[in-house]
Amino acid sequence: MTSSDTTPARLPDAPDPTAPGATHHGTLGLGQGTALYIASVLGTGILVLPGLAAAVAGPASILAVAAVLVLSIPLAGTFASLAARYPDPGGVASYVRRTLGDTAARMTGYWFYFGVCIGAPVLAVLGGEYVVAVLGVDRAAVPIIAFAIFVPPFVANWFGVRVAGWVQFVLTGLLITVVVGVVAVTFPAVEPGNFQPFLPNGWSGVGTAISLFVWAFAGWEVGTHIAGEFKNPRRIIPLATGIAIVVVGAGYLALQVVTVGVLGDQAGVGVVPLLDLVETTAPGIGSTLVAIVTAIVCLGVMNAYLPAFAKLGAALGRDGDLPRFLAKGAGSGEIPRRALMLTAAMVAVYFVLMLVNGMNLSAFILIHTSNMVAIYAAGMLAATLLLRRWSFGWWLAVIATIMTAGLLVLAWANLLVPLILAAAAVLVTVVRRVRRARAKRAPATNPNATELPESARIQATR
Repeated sequence: MTSSDTTPARLPDAPDPTAPGATHHGTLGLGQGTALYIASVLGTGILVLPGLAAAVAGPASILAVAAVLVLSIPLAGTFASLAARYPDPGGVASYVRRTLGDTAARMTGYWFYFGVCIGAPVLAVLGGEYVVAVLGVDRAAVPIIAFAIFVPPFVANWFGVRVAGWVQFVLTGLLITVVVGVVAVTFPAVEPGNFQPFLPNGWSGVGTAISLFVWAFAGWEVGTHIAGEFKNPRRIIPLATGIAIVVVGAGYLALQVVTVGVLGDQAGVGVVPLLDLVETTAPGIGSTLVAIVTAIVCLGVMNAYLPAFAKLGAALGRDGDLPRFLAKGAGSGEIPRRALMLTAAMVAVYFVLMLVNGMNLSAFILIHTSNMVAIYAAGMLAATLLLRRWSFGWWLAVIATIMTAGLLVLAWANLLVPLILAAAAVLVTVVRRVRRARAKRAPATNPNATELPESARIQATR
């Protein structure tokens, strides 16, 4: 299937925004870009996953963190290679478009924009739940706190990714400082005896812990949507990705060590393991410290994802996969305010549905993760076709393709929403073909007929 089959062509003399080396006007430097990558991955996982992993795998959960860190390297490296060479706000969808055709690209774009976006209210509600638990206030305050978490990132991104980048730089700096502080405060309380027995639940427990931490290390694809906002994508994106891998891996490993070493078999018993951890060694300041961490994490992750959603929405409008009204702001250096408003409306709808569902996050998290797995599978397959064969990036893509295929098999029971979105993408293709066929059959002399595509007009004049 070629792009001419499914997508209205751009003007013949218009530059392809996905072309390698395309002119762009990005402003993000290494510091801001690294901050966005770190916040995309070192996010809400620090609030819950160290305790959950320790509960299912015991001290061996440290091996699970190390394993997922190693497995995430080919995935992150592949996305970095693609983003550096093909900076486009369409992100993964643009790579799929180049290799698998417009219908597959539309599926990928819908999976991220409509499917992954459901994770935004999950993030806000999770933050609200944690703040309520930390401060000891009534749970009725969760929706109010969640709404308060939404507002600052939307305001920052309304003024552009450069403003959001500096905000992210500050938030990520604070996040790293707090993580280092938690580890430093709690490390003296580590008990060597808590690391025995090392495999209390066998290797199956380690496998479960690995599954949990796959969610923690997701987020490397976010940079692909704002690659054009970097000053020098080919140089900065690989460096930012490499630094982020080291920082995120060190952060999660350190937190896992102190969680196991301090809490022992009590890790994962409570719903707020990070609070339990700091309260054990710093009862006077623990609640305040965890409240700060929660605010930083939620604001930081939201601020990292919003520009990706907005840029993708504008790119989908540009390519005709969504109404062209949304296309304004798709170019590098531009602010996609219309797509940002649509994103806000979608998040609001998802938020209301979540409240109606009693703030039960499980179903929404499964929708989010199943769409992510579908995106990763399509993106890695496209990378194997797009990157230069036998290059380092290509080998990373091959390894990542095998990994994501396995994840897709594991997620088969939760793929209903991705399948519905894929069907919607196919339906758009069918409608376009029907309209194009009707336009070709319309008499050229009929002033009321739909204007023929350029290719048909050229044939008519021959």
